Amino acid sequence: MAPVTDLPRATTWYTHLLGRPADTHPMPSLAEWQLTPDTWLQLFHSPEHAGSTLINIGVPDLDSALAELAQRGLEADVPQEGAGGTVRFAALYDPEGNRVTLIEGRG
Repeated sequence: MAPVTDLPRATTWYTHLLGRPADTHPMPSLAEWQLTPDTWLQLFHSPEHAGSTLINIGVPDLDSALAELAQRGLEADVPQEGAGGTVRFAALYDPEGNRVTLIEGRG
């Protein structure tokens, strides 16, 4: 869950990030995207906690994902390697300051 102060603004940003609108809005203070059959990303109105979340999203090809995001007007940090070269990752921040890291595993 990602807490936000401005749900409409954050929902628009995540729509650009994920390339599609939220799958559900089960209540006025919540927007949800189903990322996999077992994984959901939720935004909820909680001004006192906004900007405090770290979100990790696995991607099969980091360079392609970053190029797609750039076409949608979103820029991430320069990709980095971690875990002894077994992963690559790049982070970007939503309008609330929540960190979203795209992670590509390498076997």
